[in-house]
Amino acid sequence: MAVTETGVSYYGLSYVEHARRDFQEMLDHNCNAVIFALSEFDVDFWFPNIVRAAEAAKEMGLRVYLDTWGVGKWFGGEPPSLFLTNNVGNRQHSAFTGEAMPAACFNTEAFRRYYFEMIEKLATHVTAADGFFWDEPHYALPKSYASITGGAGDDWSCRCPICQKLFEAEYGYEMPKQLTMEVKRFRHDHALDILEESTRRIKRIRPNSKIVCCVHATLGTYYVTENRGYDNWDKVGRSIACDVFSTTILSYSLPRSFFKSITQRTLDIANKYGKGSQRWLMNYYQQPDNVAEIEEICKLYAEMGVESLFAWTYRGGYGTVLAAPNALEMWDALGRGYGAVLQR
Repeated sequence: MAVTETGVSYYGLSYVEHARRDFQEMLDHNCNAVIFALSEFDVDFWFPNIVRAAEAAKEMGLRVYLDTWGVGKWFGGEPPSLFLTNNVGNRQHSAFTGEAMPAACFNTEAFRRYYFEMIEKLATHVTAADGFFWDEPHYALPKSYASITGGAGDDWSCRCPICQKLFEAEYGYEMPKQLTMEVKRFRHDHALDILEESTRRIKRIRPNSKIVCCVHATLGTYYVTENRGYDNWDKVGRSIACDVFSTTILSYSLPRSFFKSITQRTLDIANKYGKGSQRWLMNYYQQPDNVAEIEEICKLYAEMGVESLFAWTYRGGYGTVLAAPNALEMWDALGRGYGAVLQR
């Protein structure tokens, strides 16, 4: 397989005339796709310009994906959540302490109704979009102390009253505080349930929408796992909530063998279930000692057979608190890397 898609995430949707200049810069950097990072505030406040920006990007030759970025803090991302502000009683709870956490429980009826209305609104009105991007969906992870393996502590979420009630209805006994095999199965099943229902609702409106599901790139073993609810890649890959199986960025401090391992596992799942494959590159916050390494990683992914390459974010995060130290230099390196592997 060849790399047929290259893109970046993008925040600047407020004014279409400004976005057009940014879209041209993406094209000049060998991107043929863009992911709109849409916060809850964006969808609530800037919606008319989201529609227009998607139309402009398509007109200029970019594929467009919609990322419900940071929604409920169930998805990855920095923006605050309006849902959490307005619904303090629908939060995930720590299993060990019962503490309400700064993340929505996606098993609650209030959050499901809120989220389904949001994605149906986007699917109905942002008709220029090619699909949706599920951005690192996850249960919140309490990290109050470390486990003996050096990773996250043994605490987990969610054990709120709703999750406890659902678990007891399915398994016939009270939900344990320990992360047993039954609890893990329950979490995996319900983590996928909301994505699958979202996918069904989108495709009833827009049958050709492509759904990209991006999961955390952990090893998923006894020693290296964060128990986010999407750790079972096989289960995610065969789900209807995934047309393209995607895995997240990796730190440049990690050995290239880890990059190869994660990429091969990503490809194995995608190929097993006839899904597209996507890998992500870091183009913000951290940079390698030699920025040319980002070009080498693009080539590595291409040689291994990845079809879609994306980077977070446009211009290396320039102007944000998460900018790479040499953000514009990183952005240019990404453009060269894309240019070397994109099959036109």
